[in-house]
Amino acid sequence: MRIIVTGGAGFLGSHIVDRLIATKHEVLVIDNLYTGSKSNLAHHLSNPSFEFMRHDITAPLFVEVDGIFNLACPASPIHYQRDPVQTLKTSVHGAINMLGLAKRTKSRILQSSTSEVYGDPEVSPQREDYWGHVNPLGVRACYDEGKRAAETLFSDYHRQYGVDIRIARIFNTYGPRMSVGDGRVVTNFIVQALKNQDITVYGDGSQTRSFCYVDDLVDGLISLFFSEGNHNPINLGNPVPTSMLELAQEILTLTNSNSKIIFDPLPPDDPKKREPDISKARSVLGWEPKVSRTEGLKRTIEHLASKI
Repeated sequence: MRIIVTGGAGFLGSHIVDRLIATKHEVLVIDNLYTGSKSNLAHHLSNPSFEFMRHDITAPLFVEVDGIFNLACPASPIHYQRDPVQTLKTSVHGAINMLGLAKRTKSRILQSSTSEVYGDPEVSPQREDYWGHVNPLGVRACYDEGKRAAETLFSDYHRQYGVDIRIARIFNTYGPRMSVGDGRVVTNFIVQALKNQDITVYGDGSQTRSFCYVDDLVDGLISLFFSEGNHNPINLGNPVPTSMLELAQEILTLTNSNSKIIFDPLPPDDPKKREPDISKARSVLGWEPKVSRTEGLKRTIEHLASKI
């Protein structure tokens, strides 16, 4: 197949590209390099099955393809809050443009949605039939509501036009190729620990996230994309919640750091709980994470240590 990966120069996108190239597909990466880096794709530049196009998906795109992974959108608060209007445009206008391309070419298209569609959830773990608890006017809304609107567009394009969609609700993912300054909690903690700086924990550190190693997530995304008939959202993430304080303490141990843990106030609308119910992924895709948090953190620490 000839497959587009929007956002393919980013952390997650570049790992998807690796897997698709390894399984003999032709890949066209579409990326405006707002947060992505061509260095993540350098090992493919001489491959005739690989092509890169610098393009912003908020503008229409006219190419011939068989499948689309729509991953384009800043994914960390520090990046998506830098230009919130553009973040929302990427989710909404970008979805319209990619769905239009899928409709015209009769291509299957996967949307990389997010656990942020659940907002600050009032139920835990979060199942796909939970509608969420999102502040539509908050500083995170450009991302949260943008992804929710994109899910609506995908669902309506499927109902109205028969577009063959997939929607993956991705929970916190980490691993090699995360950038040093991306602002996500795993990166922040590791970089601070490696530099023996104070590790900044927000609130009292009791809030939880569910961390999935990137190789496991790619397995899930590939399985979902090539599965048949799965047009409703599916959670992909690690079902084991981790508190921020627990994460900080483990990273201190793994890095043998002299850093101290300090506490700052919680940012606005920061979710208190993140815990996916992955029963659907297990039953429909036969998928669940395999890499332990400790092993995944060791690999991520090794990568980030080489970048600072």
